[in-house]
Amino acid sequence: MQNLTVVKSNRVIEAGYKLSLTELKILLICTTQIDPHQELDSHFRFEVSAKDFSDLTENFTQNEYRDLKEAAERLLSRIVTINNPYPDEPKVKQLKTHWISFVAYIPEEGKIRLGFASEITPYLSQLSKEFTCYRIKNIGKMNSIYAIRLYELLMQWKTTGTREIEIDWLRTRFELEDKYSSIKDLKLKVIDPAVSDINTHSNYDVSWTQRKTGRRVTHFTFTFTEKKTVVELPVKPKRIKKVIEETVQGITKAEIEKQARPGESYEQAALRIMRKNLKGAKS
Repeated sequence: MQNLTVVKSNRVIEAGYKLSLTELKILLICTTQIDPHQELDSHFRFEVSAKDFSDLTENFTQNEYRDLKEAAERLLSRIVTINNPYPDEPKVKQLKTHWISFVAYIPEEGKIRLGFASEITPYLSQLSKEFTCYRIKNIGKMNSIYAIRLYELLMQWKTTGTREIEIDWLRTRFELEDKYSSIKDLKLKVIDPAVSDINTHSNYDVSWTQRKTGRRVTHFTFTFTEKKTVVELPVKPKRIKKVIEETVQGITKAEIEKQARPGESYEQAALRIMRKNLKGAKS
Protein backbone atom coordinates (compact mmCIF):
# COMPACT_ATOMS: atom_id res chain seq x y z
CA MET A 1 0.00 0.00 0.00
CA GLN A 2 2.71 2.50 0.95
CA ASN A 3 4.55 2.16 -2.37
CA LEU A 4 1.50 2.45 -4.65
CA THR A 5 1.03 5.44 -6.92
CA VAL A 6 -1.99 7.67 -7.52
CA VAL A 7 -2.34 8.92 -11.10
CA LYS A 8 -5.11 11.32 -12.17
CA SER A 9 -5.92 13.59 -15.05
CA ASN A 10 -5.34 17.23 -14.16
CA ARG A 11 -9.01 17.86 -14.92
CA VAL A 12 -9.90 15.70 -11.91
CA ILE A 13 -7.19 17.29 -9.76
CA GLU A 14 -8.80 20.67 -10.51
CA ALA A 15 -12.41 19.45 -10.38
CA GLY A 16 -15.01 20.78 -7.99
CA TYR A 17 -16.21 18.33 -5.36
CA LYS A 18 -16.85 17.82 -1.68
CA LEU A 19 -15.90 14.58 0.07
CA SER A 20 -15.10 13.44 3.57
CA LEU A 21 -11.54 12.39 4.38
CA THR A 22 -12.48 8.70 4.42
CA GLU A 23 -14.40 8.96 1.14
CA LEU A 24 -11.46 10.56 -0.65
CA LYS A 25 -8.97 8.02 0.67
CA ILE A 26 -11.22 5.18 -0.52
CA LEU A 27 -11.17 6.66 -4.03
CA LEU A 28 -7.40 7.11 -3.90
CA ILE A 29 -6.85 3.49 -2.84
CA CYS A 30 -8.99 2.40 -5.80
CA THR A 31 -7.04 4.68 -8.12
CA THR A 32 -3.78 2.93 -7.22
CA GLN A 33 -5.24 -0.28 -8.64
CA ILE A 34 -5.50 1.22 -12.16
CA ASP A 35 -2.84 1.05 -14.83
CA PRO A 36 -3.07 4.71 -15.93
CA HIS A 37 -1.70 3.99 -19.41
CA GLN A 38 -4.11 1.18 -20.28
CA GLU A 39 -7.83 1.20 -21.03
CA LEU A 40 -9.89 0.49 -17.93
CA ASP A 41 -12.30 -2.39 -18.46
CA SER A 42 -15.83 -1.21 -17.69
CA HIS A 43 -16.39 -4.43 -15.71
CA PHE A 44 -13.34 -3.97 -13.51
CA ARG A 45 -14.23 -4.02 -9.83
CA PHE A 46 -12.21 -2.43 -7.06
CA GLU A 47 -11.88 -3.84 -3.57
CA VAL A 48 -10.85 -1.91 -0.49
CA SER A 49 -10.41 -3.64 2.85
CA ALA A 50 -10.41 -2.22 6.33
CA LYS A 51 -6.81 -3.44 6.53
CA ASP A 52 -5.89 -1.47 3.38
CA PHE A 53 -7.35 1.63 4.94
CA SER A 54 -5.66 1.21 8.32
CA ASP A 55 -2.32 0.37 6.67
CA LEU A 56 -2.54 3.59 4.68
CA THR A 57 -3.54 5.84 7.55
CA GLU A 58 -1.63 3.89 10.22
CA ASN A 59 -4.68 4.45 12.39
CA PHE A 60 -6.05 1.15 13.69
CA THR A 61 -9.50 1.15 15.30
CA GLN A 62 -12.16 -1.41 16.14
CA ASN A 63 -14.69 0.26 13.82
CA GLU A 64 -12.62 0.30 10.63
CA TYR A 65 -15.03 -1.76 8.52
CA ARG A 66 -18.09 0.09 9.79
CA ASP A 67 -16.51 3.45 8.93
CA LEU A 68 -15.46 2.12 5.52
CA LYS A 69 -18.97 0.85 4.80
CA GLU A 70 -20.67 4.10 5.83
CA ALA A 71 -18.26 6.22 3.78
CA ALA A 72 -18.73 4.02 0.70
CA GLU A 73 -22.48 4.36 0.98
CA ARG A 74 -22.20 8.16 1.06
CA LEU A 75 -19.98 8.02 -2.01
CA LEU A 76 -22.93 6.78 -4.05
CA SER A 77 -24.50 10.23 -3.91
CA ARG A 78 -21.36 12.34 -4.30
CA ILE A 79 -21.01 14.48 -7.42
CA VAL A 80 -17.84 15.73 -9.09
CA THR A 81 -17.83 18.72 -11.47
CA ILE A 82 -15.24 18.68 -14.25
CA ASN A 83 -14.68 21.85 -16.25
CA ASN A 84 -13.96 21.74 -20.00
CA PRO A 85 -14.22 17.94 -19.88
CA TYR A 86 -13.81 17.11 -23.58
CA PRO A 87 -10.84 18.65 -25.44
CA ASP A 88 -12.43 17.76 -28.79
CA GLU A 89 -15.74 19.38 -27.82
CA PRO A 90 -14.92 22.93 -26.63
CA LYS A 91 -18.62 23.84 -26.56
CA VAL A 92 -19.09 21.51 -23.57
CA LYS A 93 -18.03 23.64 -20.62
CA GLN A 94 -18.88 21.39 -17.70
CA LEU A 95 -19.55 17.76 -16.79
CA LYS A 96 -21.24 16.57 -13.60
CA THR A 97 -21.02 12.90 -12.73
CA HIS A 98 -21.06 10.52 -9.79
CA TRP A 99 -17.76 9.06 -8.65
CA ILE A 100 -18.98 5.46 -8.36
CA SER A 101 -21.81 3.45 -9.84
CA PHE A 102 -22.33 0.87 -7.10
CA VAL A 103 -20.97 -0.49 -3.84
CA ALA A 104 -21.11 -4.05 -2.51
CA TYR A 105 -20.23 -5.28 0.96
CA ILE A 106 -18.17 -8.31 2.03
CA PRO A 107 -18.34 -8.16 5.84
CA GLU A 108 -16.72 -11.54 6.48
CA GLU A 109 -13.57 -10.28 4.78
CA GLY A 110 -13.87 -6.71 6.00
CA LYS A 111 -14.04 -5.43 2.41
CA ILE A 112 -16.11 -3.25 0.15
CA ARG A 113 -16.32 -3.60 -3.62
CA LEU A 114 -17.15 -0.75 -5.97
CA GLY A 115 -16.97 0.41 -9.56
CA PHE A 116 -16.16 3.86 -10.92
CA ALA A 117 -18.89 5.62 -12.89
CA SER A 118 -18.30 5.33 -16.63
CA GLU A 119 -17.92 9.10 -17.13
CA ILE A 120 -15.06 9.35 -14.65
CA THR A 121 -12.90 6.48 -15.97
CA PRO A 122 -11.36 8.45 -18.90
CA TYR A 123 -9.75 10.73 -16.32
CA LEU A 124 -8.10 7.80 -14.50
CA SER A 125 -6.93 5.57 -17.36
CA GLN A 126 -5.31 5.79 -20.80
CA LEU A 127 -3.48 8.93 -19.67
CA SER A 128 -0.70 10.17 -21.92
CA LYS A 129 -0.52 13.86 -21.01
CA GLU A 130 -1.79 16.43 -18.50
CA PHE A 131 -1.82 14.13 -15.50
CA THR A 132 -0.40 14.22 -11.98
CA CYS A 133 1.07 11.35 -9.99
CA TYR A 134 2.34 10.85 -6.45
CA ARG A 135 2.91 8.09 -3.90
CA ILE A 136 -0.21 7.42 -1.86
CA LYS A 137 1.88 7.13 1.30
CA ASN A 138 2.55 10.86 1.10
CA ILE A 139 -1.09 11.66 1.91
CA GLY A 140 -1.96 8.59 3.97
CA LYS A 141 -1.60 10.15 7.41
CA MET A 142 -3.16 13.51 6.55
CA ASN A 143 -6.09 14.54 8.71
CA SER A 144 -7.56 17.24 6.47
CA ILE A 145 -9.39 16.83 3.17
CA TYR A 146 -8.09 20.27 2.23
CA ALA A 147 -4.51 19.15 2.85
CA ILE A 148 -4.83 16.30 0.34
CA ARG A 149 -6.45 18.52 -2.25
CA LEU A 150 -3.87 21.27 -1.81
CA TYR A 151 -1.07 18.71 -1.99
CA GLU A 152 -2.45 17.45 -5.33
CA LEU A 153 -2.67 20.98 -6.70
CA LEU A 154 0.94 21.62 -5.73
CA MET A 155 2.11 18.32 -7.24
CA GLN A 156 0.85 19.55 -10.60
CA TRP A 157 3.62 22.17 -10.41
CA LYS A 158 6.28 20.17 -8.56
CA THR A 159 8.92 20.87 -11.21
CA THR A 160 8.64 24.60 -10.46
CA GLY A 161 8.29 24.51 -6.67
CA THR A 162 5.77 27.34 -6.64
CA ARG A 163 2.14 27.90 -7.52
CA GLU A 164 -0.11 30.94 -7.30
CA ILE A 165 -3.80 30.12 -6.82
CA GLU A 166 -6.68 32.55 -7.09
CA ILE A 167 -8.75 32.42 -3.91
CA ASP A 168 -12.15 32.47 -5.63
CA TRP A 169 -11.00 29.64 -7.93
CA LEU A 170 -9.86 27.61 -4.91
CA ARG A 171 -13.13 28.18 -3.06
CA THR A 172 -15.07 26.90 -6.07
CA ARG A 173 -12.92 23.75 -6.43
CA PHE A 174 -13.20 22.98 -2.73
CA GLU A 175 -16.95 23.75 -2.89
CA LEU A 176 -16.76 25.89 0.22
CA GLU A 177 -19.92 27.80 -0.79
CA ASP A 178 -20.63 30.29 2.03
CA LYS A 179 -18.22 28.70 4.51
CA TYR A 180 -15.24 30.77 5.69
CA SER A 181 -16.39 33.80 3.74
CA SER A 182 -13.81 36.09 5.38
CA ILE A 183 -10.18 35.77 4.36
CA LYS A 184 -9.27 35.48 8.04
CA ASP A 185 -11.51 32.43 8.53
CA LEU A 186 -10.35 30.87 5.26
CA LYS A 187 -6.73 31.07 6.36
CA LEU A 188 -7.51 29.89 9.89
CA LYS A 189 -9.81 26.98 8.97
CA VAL A 190 -8.50 25.84 5.58
CA ILE A 191 -5.08 27.11 4.51
CA ASP A 192 -3.11 27.03 7.76
CA PRO A 193 -4.31 23.53 8.83
CA ALA A 194 -3.76 22.16 5.32
CA VAL A 195 -0.21 23.49 5.08
CA SER A 196 0.57 22.23 8.58
CA ASP A 197 -0.79 18.79 7.68
CA ILE A 198 1.32 18.65 4.51
CA ASN A 199 4.45 19.74 6.35
CA THR A 200 3.90 17.15 9.08
CA HIS A 201 2.87 14.11 7.06
CA SER A 202 4.05 14.47 3.46
CA ASN A 203 7.37 14.49 1.64
CA TYR A 204 7.21 18.28 1.06
CA ASP A 205 7.68 21.44 3.08
CA VAL A 206 5.27 24.23 2.13
CA SER A 207 5.13 27.93 2.91
CA TRP A 208 2.74 30.53 1.55
CA THR A 209 2.12 34.22 1.13
CA GLN A 210 -0.85 36.25 -0.04
CA ARG A 211 -1.21 38.80 -2.83
CA LYS A 212 -3.65 41.69 -3.11
CA THR A 213 -5.44 43.11 -6.10
CA GLY A 214 -6.20 46.63 -5.02
CA ARG A 215 -7.13 46.41 -1.35
CA ARG A 216 -8.49 42.87 -1.51
CA VAL A 217 -6.50 39.66 -0.96
CA THR A 218 -7.09 37.68 -4.15
CA HIS A 219 -4.31 35.10 -4.43
CA PHE A 220 -2.26 32.69 -2.35
CA THR A 221 1.26 31.86 -3.50
CA PHE A 222 2.62 28.52 -2.31
CA THR A 223 6.32 27.66 -2.30
CA PHE A 224 7.28 24.06 -1.71
CA THR A 225 10.42 21.91 -1.65
CA GLU A 226 10.90 18.19 -1.27
CA LYS A 227 12.25 17.15 2.10
CA LYS A 228 15.78 15.81 2.17
CA THR A 229 16.15 12.16 3.09
CA VAL A 230 17.95 11.91 6.38
CA VAL A 231 20.51 9.12 6.51
CA GLU A 232 20.72 7.74 10.01
CA LEU A 233 24.21 7.09 11.33
CA PRO A 234 24.83 3.59 12.68
CA VAL A 235 26.31 5.04 15.88
CA LYS A 236 25.40 7.80 18.27
CA PRO A 237 27.24 11.13 17.83
CA LYS A 238 29.27 10.68 20.99
CA ARG A 239 30.75 7.48 19.59
CA ILE A 240 31.63 8.92 16.18
CA LYS A 241 35.13 9.90 17.23
CA LYS A 242 35.91 6.37 18.36
CA VAL A 243 34.51 4.89 15.15
CA ILE A 244 36.60 7.31 13.09
CA GLU A 245 39.77 6.33 14.95
CA GLU A 246 39.21 2.67 14.15
CA THR A 247 37.24 2.20 10.91
CA VAL A 248 34.23 3.56 9.05
CA GLN A 249 32.00 0.83 7.66
CA GLY A 250 35.02 -1.32 6.84
CA ILE A 251 37.11 1.56 5.42
CA THR A 252 40.48 1.95 7.07
CA LYS A 253 41.96 5.15 8.41
CA ALA A 254 44.39 5.23 5.48
CA GLU A 255 41.50 4.90 2.99
CA ILE A 256 39.68 7.82 4.62
CA GLU A 257 42.77 9.96 4.21
CA LYS A 258 43.01 8.86 0.57
CA GLN A 259 39.38 9.81 -0.20
CA ALA A 260 39.38 13.11 1.68
CA ARG A 261 38.59 16.13 -0.49
CA PRO A 262 40.70 19.33 -0.56
CA GLY A 263 39.86 21.50 2.47
CA GLU A 264 37.86 18.69 4.11
CA SER A 265 38.69 17.72 7.67
CA TYR A 266 39.35 14.11 8.65
CA GLU A 267 36.03 13.95 10.52
CA GLN A 268 34.08 15.48 7.62
CA ALA A 269 35.60 12.97 5.17
CA ALA A 270 34.80 10.06 7.48
CA LEU A 271 31.14 11.08 7.88
CA ARG A 272 30.73 11.69 4.16
CA ILE A 273 32.08 8.23 3.32
CA MET A 274 29.91 6.68 6.02
CA ARG A 275 26.75 8.28 4.56
CA LYS A 276 27.77 7.29 1.02
CA ASN A 277 28.18 3.67 2.06
CA LEU A 278 24.86 3.64 3.89
CA LYS A 279 23.10 5.10 0.87
CA GLY A 280 24.69 2.50 -1.41
CA ALA A 281 23.66 -0.32 0.92
CA LYS A 282 20.02 0.86 0.98
CA SER A 283 19.82 1.11 -2.82
